[in-house]
Amino acid sequence: MKIHEYQAREILRSSGIPVPDWRLATSGTEAYEAFSELNVPLAVVKAQVHAGGRGKGGGVKLVRSADEAKQVAEQMLSRPLVTPQTGPEGVPVRKVIVAHAVDIAHEYYVGVVVDREAGKPVVIASSEGGVEIEEVAATKPEAICKEHFDVDHGLQPFQARRLAYRLGFSGDQVKQATRILSTLAQLFLDHDCSLAEINPLVLTPEGQLYAVDAKINFDDNAAFRHKSWESLRDPEQEDPMERAAAEAGISYVRLSGNIGCLVNGAGLAMATMDIIKLHGGEPANFLDVGGGATQEQVSQGFRIILSDPNVKAVLVNIFGGIMKCDTIAGAIIAAYEEVGFHVPLVVRLEGTNVEIARKMLGDSGLPIITASDMTDAAQKAVAAARGELSS
Repeated sequence: MKIHEYQAREILRSSGIPVPDWRLATSGTEAYEAFSELNVPLAVVKAQVHAGGRGKGGGVKLVRSADEAKQVAEQMLSRPLVTPQTGPEGVPVRKVIVAHAVDIAHEYYVGVVVDREAGKPVVIASSEGGVEIEEVAATKPEAICKEHFDVDHGLQPFQARRLAYRLGFSGDQVKQATRILSTLAQLFLDHDCSLAEINPLVLTPEGQLYAVDAKINFDDNAAFRHKSWESLRDPEQEDPMERAAAEAGISYVRLSGNIGCLVNGAGLAMATMDIIKLHGGEPANFLDVGGGATQEQVSQGFRIILSDPNVKAVLVNIFGGIMKCDTIAGAIIAAYEEVGFHVPLVVRLEGTNVEIARKMLGDSGLPIITASDMTDAAQKAVAAARGELSS
């Protein structure tokens, strides 16, 4: 779950990390008042959206007066913001922040994520802040510092100091950096984050460190422990199809291809997308209905997939383990009749009662393309999406 920058700033500030003062605004008039309240010679107006690359899309602007703050805010709030991460349609801007713009002597990157290979959280830091960390990793990997830490004990003081020295800090700056790194790592654990990032962490000419931008994502699996998260959610920033899937208990991520995928099990879903690409196709989504999918979940999965205008074919790839294949086949038939299909449907089933399931699909009279294995299914789905195969 993503939250806005202003919400992340509040979490950082409440944890003791220094953040330049800011005000939230939902109109040009409020932006005017915000600049006046800050009483600073220079401020920055920042669009609040769930996407990176805001500066490249015109979502971050320096202003030197209340009138300029009002004008810039009104421009940002009047149209969707398009960034490298949003796609050409952009995302709506309903809020902006007007923040004190601090003088910058140097910019750093610090972030915490889970290293799944190591099975531990890791602090990632770099003296090359202010740009995307992926870009730094690709062009200057030697500028990336890492420290893994234990979830039970947190980032140890010696680890934080080691990072601070590797980033080039000295004197009192080491104490500041150590405190910020340790706090960010603990914040990551306490809030069940999947990402906690400060980019950039700014060093001022006076030697003070400030977090001038922040990004925090929560791990959805921990939502049951954090009822307050719901108040931080912004449905307008979420893909409507992903939101509908979440409400139905389905894991769904929209992609840019044209072959819709309905699969049970995250691992099988990833393998399905891989084999589609192997045979020259492009998946339109990741969709995992789970091992115990109901007929309604299967039907909703189809609705979500078919609501994507880019989808030219649908591939169902099911392994009948917890749920038997004949149960899945019955759900597919019912869903087909209930939802209605306007694109070819390719179905591959394997597992318990698979022969019964295949007979059910064959006897249904529905224009369903059956496949014997994953390779056959992927090849047929790619051909169907290209208009080279019909049921």
